[in-house]
Amino acid sequence: MVIEVKNLVKRYGNLVALDHLNLEVREGEVFGLLGPNGSGKTTAINCILSLLTFDKGEIKVFGKPMSPDAYDVKRDIGVVTQNVAVFEELTVRENIDYFCSLYVPDKAKRRACVQEAIEFVALSDFQKFYPKKLSGGLLRRLNIACGIAHKPRLIILDEPTVAVDPQSRNNILEGILRLNEAGATVVYTSHYMEEVERLCSRIMILDHGSPIATGTKEELKAMIKSGETISIEILHAPDGLVKEVEGLKHIVSAEMRGDMMEVKSTRGTSNLSAILDFLKGKGIAFGKIYAEPPTLNDVFLEITGKQMRD
Repeated sequence: MVIEVKNLVKRYGNLVALDHLNLEVREGEVFGLLGPNGSGKTTAINCILSLLTFDKGEIKVFGKPMSPDAYDVKRDIGVVTQNVAVFEELTVRENIDYFCSLYVPDKAKRRACVQEAIEFVALSDFQKFYPKKLSGGLLRRLNIACGIAHKPRLIILDEPTVAVDPQSRNNILEGILRLNEAGATVVYTSHYMEEVERLCSRIMILDHGSPIATGTKEELKAMIKSGETISIEILHAPDGLVKEVEGLKHIVSAEMRGDMMEVKSTRGTSNLSAILDFLKGKGIAFGKIYAEPPTLNDVFLEITGKQMRD
């Protein structure tokens, strides 16, 4: 087990930030940590890294107790924070070299590590640039390179794609998967559900400092009542159609969005055919049809009752 957290309690005065949290991260997995703002994600990470003291509990990393002076453990951990943490007075290469030097004293070995990190995040054309000359996406990639250049066994990424363009986000996600394929264990927090669904092999949803659901994507989706979301193009929807569809068996809700009717159903195998039979029976013409299985966002909303960005 790479990370073991048992009965972790962290209080800020009367506020309980972590309430007897139990968490395990297995070697070789990408573990997703989800939760609305204030749920305890960052507090949990900071406690695991021994950046915060806590009131009660036990934390082990690589099977060893974690503490502020556990340097033998920390040298095998890479951290990429939500806020970009680089030195403005150093170039891209100098920044990566500095952070790598904290773990790799040998200059020849470090030079190779730095070059590999630069190539890994595709910053070869920018290695002499200073951070203020980089775009948001390039800055994020520099931040990642600084955190992974020393080839850590455990990489913790806290919102690494905030405020970056889609192309940079895709490059970052592909890079994380390559790191995992190369043997790194990854802990990943994000507000973007599609990222978590793409990357993570197991996921924990936190709320009020306690885990409310843990499992694979498939296991989490099996916990909720929601089934597929069905979208049907109806150019001339008669009055009262939405209410009639909502009255059908296994239908949770229906809503017209322009010419598209979006229907959310409970779990079942024949919901789409039942809706289409109903429309045909009413003589209502329809066009394009889409059916999508439940997403992690559906899981999150049903379990927490909250939007992710609350």
